[in-house]
Amino acid sequence: MTLKKILVPLDGSKLAESVLPMASILARLNHARLILLHVIEQRPPDTVHGQHHLTNQQEATAYLEGVRLSYSDQVSIDLHVHSSAEKDVASSIVEHSRELGVDLIVMCAHGQSGLQKRIFGTIAQDVLASGDVPVLLLSPEKEQQAETCKCECILVPLDGDPDHEAGLDMAVELVRSCQAKLHLVMVVHEISTLPGEQAASAILLPTATSALLDMECKEGELYLAELMGKLLDEQITVTGEVQRGDPAKEIVRAAHEFQADLIVLGTHGKTAMDAFWSGSVTPKIATQTHLPLLLVPVHIN
Repeated sequence: MTLKKILVPLDGSKLAESVLPMASILARLNHARLILLHVIEQRPPDTVHGQHHLTNQQEATAYLEGVRLSYSDQVSIDLHVHSSAEKDVASSIVEHSRELGVDLIVMCAHGQSGLQKRIFGTIAQDVLASGDVPVLLLSPEKEQQAETCKCECILVPLDGDPDHEAGLDMAVELVRSCQAKLHLVMVVHEISTLPGEQAASAILLPTATSALLDMECKEGELYLAELMGKLLDEQITVTGEVQRGDPAKEIVRAAHEFQADLIVLGTHGKTAMDAFWSGSVTPKIATQTHLPLLLVPVHIN
């Protein structure tokens, strides 16, 4: 996928604006256009994240024009205000992403309380659940500055299933456009980290379970070696590793060890809490790192 249009929904808050440095860098490196979007909300609160909430088309347009002026010397920027008041802002964002033909949505993963809201924020969560466009979530805890934003090292967790390689395909495109390095990670459980029913089976059949996990580890090494060989043939700078243990912990460890600037995850997009294949790895990763997460929808044949 080539990035040509990047959508940035803004609600008027500095928190939402914090994604703009990274979004503008990606737009510049990919020769893409930024589209700044504001959706007028039905019965909006007086403030959003402690700041004035935009309540009509005139002030929303003036606000977006001001933002455009701040970045117009770096990238080409289009503005769009959805003027009819919407009750479901997330659905409107998804609809606009489809109508405008965008290739990426960039959002701040903000929220005030609760695990899901703290990780994703209500609107970001709903966009992930109902959309089919990749979403780049940036942490609100880490202030994004243009001079510190970069995309030089990209990490992609894999599980050995070709159906889940959508994240890898997009990561490779970013590696090319950003002239970045790529690191692939596959994590195989230890018996002690197996979830749910698998853990129960391991208690009954520990020897067989251990043998199966060892076999999975060897198959993972072969799988990564084959993938890396293909990528090296395409002149992609790539490294890889297979680790044992808790997937979220090992992915975060690898990301920090590799000094990754971005983690790319294939997602089913059923719900934000089920956004990483069939498990709950994404929310666990989000609680353990402030790195940007690029969530790419998986379309299984």
